[in-house]
Amino acid sequence: MCGIVGYIGPEEAYPFLINGLKRLEYRGYDSAGVAILDGGLKVYKTKGKVQDLEDLTLNKDIRGNVGMGHTRWATHGEPNDINAHPHLSQAGDLCIIHNGIIENYASLKEVLSERGHIFRSETDTEVLVHLIEDIRANEKVNIFEAVRLALNEIVGAYAIVIMSSQDPDMLIGARKGSPMVIGHGSRPGEYYLASDATPIVEYTREVSYMDDGEIVQIKDGQLTIKTIENVEKTPYIHKLEMTLDAIEKGGYDHFMLKEIYEQPKSIYDSMRGRFSRTQLTFAMQSLKEYETKIRNLERIIIVGCGTSWHAGLVGEYLIEEFARLPVEVEYASEFRYRNPIITEDDLVIAISQSGETADTLAALELAKEKGATLYGVCNVVGSSIPRLTDAGAYTHAGPEIGVASTKAFTAQVTVLTLLALGIANIRGKIPTARLRQMFTELEQIPSKVQQVLDNCSAQVLEIAEKYKHATNFLYLGRGYNFPVALEGALKLKEISYIHAEGYPAAEMKHGPIALIDENMPVVVIAPKRGYYDKVFSNIQEIKARKGQVIAVITEGDTKIPEIADHIIEIPDTDDALVPLLATVPLQLLSYHIAVMRGCNVDQPRNLAKSVTVE
Repeated sequence: MCGIVGYIGPEEAYPFLINGLKRLEYRGYDSAGVAILDGGLKVYKTKGKVQDLEDLTLNKDIRGNVGMGHTRWATHGEPNDINAHPHLSQAGDLCIIHNGIIENYASLKEVLSERGHIFRSETDTEVLVHLIEDIRANEKVNIFEAVRLALNEIVGAYAIVIMSSQDPDMLIGARKGSPMVIGHGSRPGEYYLASDATPIVEYTREVSYMDDGEIVQIKDGQLTIKTIENVEKTPYIHKLEMTLDAIEKGGYDHFMLKEIYEQPKSIYDSMRGRFSRTQLTFAMQSLKEYETKIRNLERIIIVGCGTSWHAGLVGEYLIEEFARLPVEVEYASEFRYRNPIITEDDLVIAISQSGETADTLAALELAKEKGATLYGVCNVVGSSIPRLTDAGAYTHAGPEIGVASTKAFTAQVTVLTLLALGIANIRGKIPTARLRQMFTELEQIPSKVQQVLDNCSAQVLEIAEKYKHATNFLYLGRGYNFPVALEGALKLKEISYIHAEGYPAAEMKHGPIALIDENMPVVVIAPKRGYYDKVFSNIQEIKARKGQVIAVITEGDTKIPEIADHIIEIPDTDDALVPLLATVPLQLLSYHIAVMRGCNVDQPRNLAKSVTVE
């Protein structure tokens, strides 16, 4: 969840560190700090955002060609100056930053305390740097070996960077369960370390993605990678496809608004080149390679968290309708704790924007142990889930900086739609005419999303202004639009801090209807396709109890506008594709309400973009 950066080379480290932390602040913004090596260690850290750190370092000595920085999402210890990273060893000559959780830190801390170690913070991270120091002193080994031996005693997840005033030309990094990427600079001996590629793209296009259990040492201009078992590895260099423009706001007030408006392109990019409407064929290599497996599938299990779980629910409806296969959608955070039944005949689909979601990775590890085939749907090239799974598809949404996911959701649903149609085609479950119809409709979706963005702005702003002070919202949908209701409610909760719940519309009478009065805004997804008459009846029930109805309807509908308090119109499309359109105005509604309430839209409180710890 935290963001880490490191630099070693001929240039001053601080400009890269501070800019890198700004790029990574979506991963955590409780506190921030930097350490710079220039003869001795200079550490500056503070509670608050990266801007607070930048203010703190103003007029301070920040010179040095080796350094590291950290922006924190708190796990152990409240957000304050002391618990902020970096952390120092007992003697003060070792310095560490860390993303992850050391699960056995308490027992290690007890042993180290008995040996005379005194801890300044409440963090698990400080225990690790003291452990490294203790091993180095007692085993009489160098820093790299002390790190390797210490990590063999650690239970948990980590991405760490370590510096030592005793080795002024050295930087050490390691990872297990938390991401780390190495950037290869353009000058001899120049290297970058970061949680992901966003801080690096401005400086280099050449990166290496570290695998679990690897330790990197950059010393005297040379890079060495070894496993925790002390086996040397040769780094593979990838070329970054990311552009600097993709991680800038581009004139928008917030990243979230920019990413909402990027959805026509991100949806198009997620389907581009993957099917041919004229030839009725698919160009998805993952489907071709596992064609025999797909033909013999008995069940599909989808795992994800948060927004990805909602995308998985849409995927369930799509796969069951088109491919006629039973699908189970599981919260990845619960999956491995309930002794699930998994067999070698199952296909497990993991959905994650970052590709680093700790719960989803843990669910995949369990499924792998059981012999299931693993399939990843992910947005980040080189991340852990694509490397762990047998096959998969990237969403091509581009970098998503706003913590509340928007374009990643619609990109995931787009890929899941193609996956459902591809599986159905391989299994002979979808008629040719229906497949052609779906391809035709899919090709029109990007332009229809653009229509929604162009046409619904005034309606959404008016609704946001009226309900910005509401304390509760209810979202209702049927069929494909039930997951849309869940996602709409989640967006509102995440960024405006208004309590909201999504429900199947038919379930309203089984409890939630008790909440409805003249103060309750109810968002109803009510396109003319699907279960229109049933949803219309639900709206009548809400109005009979004086509820305020905000209806998302198909353009040209004349019936619902007669009874709804507010309407938001979307173009007509196939029932199975409505989520790609109906989600967009709900994203905008959440955004505008949050802005009107003065909330930090891109960095909502207590949240982080990439959940790399349990």
